[in-house]
Amino acid sequence: MSAALDTRLLAAHETGDRRSLVALYREAAEGANADEARGFYLTHAYVYALEEGHPMARDLHALLCAMGREE
Repeated sequence: MSAALDTRLLAAHETGDRRSLVALYREAAEGANADEARGFYLTHAYVYALEEGHPMARDLHALLCAMGREE
């Protein structure tokens, strides 16, 4: 993960900006170079999407299912 992305994630956590956290964790997952890291970031994005009622929740769930991490 880039330093800039890490900084944006920390700022979103500090302000409790769940909508941004969904997008930022999704971005982190897209840039991950290992399945373990990708799954970690997608799981976080999914949890925040569920909490926020974010429309991306369904897509995130599908990605996790495709990785064998959710049924």
